[in-house]
Amino acid sequence: MDPQSAAKTGQASSSPLESMMHRRKFLLFTGTAAATAALIGVSCKKDDDDNNNTTPAVNLGTGDVGILNYAYALEQLEAAFYIKVMQAPYGGITAAESEYLADIRDHEIAHRDFFKAALGSNAIQNLEVNFDSIDFTSRASVLGTAKAFEDLGVSAYNGAGRLLQSSDFLTLAGKIVSVEARHAALIRDLLQNGSFADLPSLQPLGAVPANGLDAARTPTQVLEIAKNYLRTPLNASNLPS
Repeated sequence: MDPQSAAKTGQASSSPLESMMHRRKFLLFTGTAAATAALIGVSCKKDDDDNNNTTPAVNLGTGDVGILNYAYALEQLEAAFYIKVMQAPYGGITAAESEYLADIRDHEIAHRDFFKAALGSNAIQNLEVNFDSIDFTSRASVLGTAKAFEDLGVSAYNGAGRLLQSSDFLTLAGKIVSVEARHAALIRDLLQNGSFADLPSLQPLGAVPANGLDAARTPTQVLEIAKNYLRTPLNASNLPS
């Protein structure tokens, strides 16, 4: 894969939702109207007391709404990370790196805004992030975290696909996870040229298992990792399994 094209592909917008996106974002959301309509009349409880935490945990909900809120939570996290990266870029960032990371930021914002619009009144609240462990002045810290987030996102969508009942939502998830995988490949190439699809034996940058299938994580596994970057606790106990 050519890293200079990995985060650059785009098409013209044709729907009201797509018109809100940056002109270089992907045309990701064919079928949005059907997906949104399927959510009408479905509700989820936003907050649920967590006996182990003084802060009420945000309940992601049940069924497809719960899975979409789960994805929305992850997209909020990724969007917040790249926004912060681009607000004060790390020292020595090149023009190409700045352009690539700005494109990824725009894609993650588009993903976040799509889920918020599709969920409507069923969407969870804006989450408070915790990036205290990240050194945003360090290229290694920023790109290493970006790699971890992109890999986590790919494994999250792969693991959640089987939990979706709606074929429309499954199609949309497939369109988004492919973009996340493009991001993961680009970040790897920025860390080490040519490493975008290395085997896991070539750690720490190994990406693709010997069987050629990307990893899949359950929501529980994903949120156990993601909670290290979130101040807002999440309750995923009602998600399908």
